[in-house]
Amino acid sequence: MELTVRYAEEGELSEIMAIHRAAFMEEDVAGLTADLLADPTAQPVVSLVAFDGEKAIGHILFTAARFEPEINRRASILAPLGVLPDYQRRGVGKALVKHGMLVLTESGVELLFVLGHPDYYPVFGFMPAGKRGFAAPYPIEAKNEDAWMVTALSGAPPDSPAVTVKCAATMDRPEYWRE
Repeated sequence: MELTVRYAEEGELSEIMAIHRAAFMEEDVAGLTADLLADPTAQPVVSLVAFDGEKAIGHILFTAARFEPEINRRASILAPLGVLPDYQRRGVGKALVKHGMLVLTESGVELLFVLGHPDYYPVFGFMPAGKRGFAAPYPIEAKNEDAWMVTALSGAPPDSPAVTVKCAATMDRPEYWRE
């Protein structure tokens, strides 16, 4: 595999949506991705595509987050991350996450949040966010509370007085906050 990761370019939306359709076997995540890319409340976004040679095989999206009450820390939310099934478990997702974290760090983002598999994301430094004072945009079931995670990209370790993380308007629906 000849893996490269770069910023998504205009005109690649259909390839990006095809990746998410195949990775999640549903239309919802592909539609969410397209909607987030067009949502001004998601800005600034970082949209990265992984390629095997000329073939698009993975995509990751990071959108802006804010806090209520407001705290002076820049943050983003990782969602979604999709890799074509034939390329899963081959380091593509890991490469996308690492590249995205580097880009976000260089742009001044301090905290990164994700609602994802608690067995996958800790390798990147993610830890349960609720236990650190960061509530998800919608309540997470107690049995899944460790799936709502945060990592510090720069600055002090992520601890906060009780705040709620606010997401882009497109993602501000309870069905997106179930793990």
